[in-house]
Amino acid sequence: MSATELKDQGNRFFSARRYDDAIKCYTKAIIKNQSVATYFTNRALCYLKLQQWELAAQDCRRALELDNRSVKGHFFLGQCLVEQDSHDEAIKSFQRAHELAKEQKLNYGDDIASALRMARKKRWSVQEEKRIEQEIELQSYLNKLLIGAKEKEVAEVMEEGSDNDKCLDEIKRIEETHDHYMAELNTLFSQVDERRRKREVPDYLCGKISYELMRDPCITPSGITYDRKDLEEHLQTRAVPDFLCCQISFELMRDPVVTPSGITYDRKDIEEHLQRVGHFDPVTRQQLTKDQLIPNLAMKEVIDHFVKDNQWVDDY
Repeated sequence: MSATELKDQGNRFFSARRYDDAIKCYTKAIIKNQSVATYFTNRALCYLKLQQWELAAQDCRRALELDNRSVKGHFFLGQCLVEQDSHDEAIKSFQRAHELAKEQKLNYGDDIASALRMARKKRWSVQEEKRIEQEIELQSYLNKLLIGAKEKEVAEVMEEGSDNDKCLDEIKRIEETHDHYMAELNTLFSQVDERRRKREVPDYLCGKISYELMRDPCITPSGITYDRKDLEEHLQTRAVPDFLCCQISFELMRDPVVTPSGITYDRKDIEEHLQRVGHFDPVTRQQLTKDQLIPNLAMKEVIDHFVKDNQWVDDY
């Protein structure tokens, strides 16, 4: 069998969830032809399904050596790195996959963006766990200092005091003072813990370009909110803004229509999807038929103005 035939057979095994058999086929295809990045990404996906993260990561890196613009290579590598707790690298891989998918006009729905958000959350969770451990260690250390100081003062009073009643009163004062300090310390750390619980940034406060907290939010005519700096930088690159592009073809919409779930597509692209793929919304997966598509007149007006002000769009 040729390398291509072995790859096709591996694909059939993969569809049947026979991942070990698929790996054998892809391995034979690689032996016959080691210059095709797809063979490595296909095998990497099998390793991902089997939760063999290191082997999957190795194949992704080999695929990217052959084709550094492989969306699947960066996307699958990001998934491996998340499982290996290399969150910073994973985020970079997902960001690169997201950029390349837009450049190459490949439709991954919300898969890459969702994986990027999850990687950011996991990185945040790891950082939070470290902060919590440090706070607990600090609280324990300060508690020991207070207890040690109290015991030392009590011991000194007992050594120096001759009047038993006066000695007992002084010890009681010392204990009350240190109990007060201990209560204040516990209250302080309770407040720290409460502030920590509120530190996670909700998704709706993050920009859809950088996926970071928006500092200067602005809303587009289509109702999508971005951070002004991110959006202005995006517009300066002479690229069509994401909110004007169809989420199926990633191309500028010419006849925008909105679905019952509130997502806008280009009519040509969504109708082709309904005819060839199935009667469902490609993003939300909700049932969808052609007669449910409604012209998005507001978006159409925005697109017309954008095209008028940016004549280079016709060559985009």
